Amino acid sequence: MSKGLPKRSEDYSLWYNELVKKADLAENSDVRGCMVIKPYGFAIWEKMQATLDGMFKDTGHSNAYFPLFIPKSYLSKEADHVEGFAKECAVVTHYRLKNDENGKGVVVDPDAKLEEELIVRPTSETIIWNSYKNWIQSYRDLPLLINQWANVVRWEMRTRLFLRTAEFLWQEGHTAHATKQEAIDETVQMMNVYADFAENFLALPVLKGVKSESERFAGAEDTYCIEALMQDGKALQAGTSHFLGQNFAKAFDVKFANAEGGAMEYVWGTSWGVSTRLMGALIMAHSDDQGLVLPPKLAPFQVVIVPIFKSDEQLAEISEVALKIKDDLKKLGISVKFDNRKTHKPGWKFAEYELKGTPVRIAIGPKDLENGTIEVARRDLLEKNVMPLDDTFAQGISDLLDNIQETIYKKALDYRTSHSFEVDTYEEFKKIIASEAGGFVYAHWDGTAETEERIKNETKATIRCIPIDQKQEEGKCVYSGQPSKGRVVFAKAY
Repeated sequence: MSKGLPKRSEDYSLWYNELVKKADLAENSDVRGCMVIKPYGFAIWEKMQATLDGMFKDTGHSNAYFPLFIPKSYLSKEADHVEGFAKECAVVTHYRLKNDENGKGVVVDPDAKLEEELIVRPTSETIIWNSYKNWIQSYRDLPLLINQWANVVRWEMRTRLFLRTAEFLWQEGHTAHATKQEAIDETVQMMNVYADFAENFLALPVLKGVKSESERFAGAEDTYCIEALMQDGKALQAGTSHFLGQNFAKAFDVKFANAEGGAMEYVWGTSWGVSTRLMGALIMAHSDDQGLVLPPKLAPFQVVIVPIFKSDEQLAEISEVALKIKDDLKKLGISVKFDNRKTHKPGWKFAEYELKGTPVRIAIGPKDLENGTIEVARRDLLEKNVMPLDDTFAQGISDLLDNIQETIYKKALDYRTSHSFEVDTYEEFKKIIASEAGGFVYAHWDGTAETEERIKNETKATIRCIPIDQKQEEGKCVYSGQPSKGRVVFAKAY
């Protein structure tokens, strides 16, 4: 087993933490609750970022940047919003340090207290809507479609690399519209963009739905989401899109003169975001006891070429062929690494690229040159095949990468299908939720926050979403026995 990873079946949490560290994705920082994202991990995030950024721009959005610090009074303007984030806020109270009189380093200067405390942004609705007040005067200024790539801080007590850290990276879209329907359409569109990205790039099947009132974003009228199932049977919220109604427009007095005669109206808002939590989803949904399994579309290198040689002369001959292969693959848009380091043996390199999840590994030795064939290993199935080194080789590798992307998705979809259950009694419900296998449980719910809270307290399962494609069917709530018009999705979650 590569570098002594624990087995998922024995300790899933330990397996995840060890994999993140040993695959060189991230490590814990000396700053409590914060992480260092290492170059290999950041390379994957950059691919996610570039792909999503293109999708946002294709749907008409532009990037901007807003301050890290938010005046405390801004957060107070939207009551639900401040209540939702109050317990997670980091607060700046002073603006200067000074030398300690006893020679013990530096201390906070008590004379440098801020007149108004600043909140390190947990999310940017308030600071952004304060700007929108100045940007929007007329219907001609709408829709306003802005995205920001940034870091945010939420003071978490229990942290885990990528999944929950005090500081994390994300994007947050904030849009303003002339009508309620336009804002709702935007909210749904961005949920669909996230689902498209998750399924076609992350190779991660997701459920699309709406959050229950108690799970809704603080300050939103509706929260749309995508939910994924990890290999331990727990759900992971992979992205959210919020219909804000006119809540923030009213809080910050953002009005526009309408097209029907210039009457002043409040705009309608949305916000939406995904974060480095997607890195956690990528790891937990696909990887195995040998290490990472990366979908080709997000792998820093899709192909690695490892030469097998005993002399400089052999390396020179192999390099000539390897560089030709690399060039042919690059012409097809495939990212390739030729690892010709003499400091590491081929076996070490094989284990390293297996651990790091490189989708395709090509090994070339003197015998391969003689035979005109190449050994090709695919990471997802841990299979090796011999391919002829001819004019069709590059296209064959391209087709193989497509197949790997599809196979990884299908494996995750098959897992979700086999771990999705419809139940009609609370006994069935509790049995599945309590089982080690876990999964998505489709059950009738009476629509009350009281029932939702009781189920959560008794089983630790939450309503992950009310599915967009929820089938309307009469039933009885599994907990209260009260009437229900459709099943919602419960699961234990990260």
